[in-house]
Amino acid sequence: MNQIRRRTVAGLNAGDTFTLTRTFTEKDVDAFTEVPRDHNPIHSSKRFVELKGFSDRICHGLLVGGMITEMGGQMGWLASGMNFRFLKPVYFNDTITCHCTLTTVDEKNRAEAKAVFTNQHHEIVLEASLFGVLPNARERRVLQDL
Repeated sequence: MNQIRRRTVAGLNAGDTFTLTRTFTEKDVDAFTEVPRDHNPIHSSKRFVELKGFSDRICHGLLVGGMITEMGGQMGWLASGMNFRFLKPVYFNDTITCHCTLTTVDEKNRAEAKAVFTNQHHEIVLEASLFGVLPNARERRVLQDL
């Protein structure tokens, strides 16, 4: 059981924070491209990228933003909404750290969270707000057994 799942089983509260780090490769982008069929040349054509004013091909924003689903999946969080602000490009082989903080958790386990994504240069590349429902006590017992 990983740390996120273990903390969830113990019970989550407003103020709890989680951190993940991941390096995004060309292989990740190629694999992600096939799921939503997003063949925007900003992800694959150096010629197109130069015309757009970027220094190299960039990762899909939702691929990077998807780091929050790793956390949510380990928590058993049932998402009802996500908002993203893409602030800077994420280039192939950038290492992104996502810091996610639960900002509210009510008596019905409805929760809100904020996530800040930074690259290896400590620049904020993405901000996200999340809304949903955390697992109740019975559901946390099931998570403990998985």
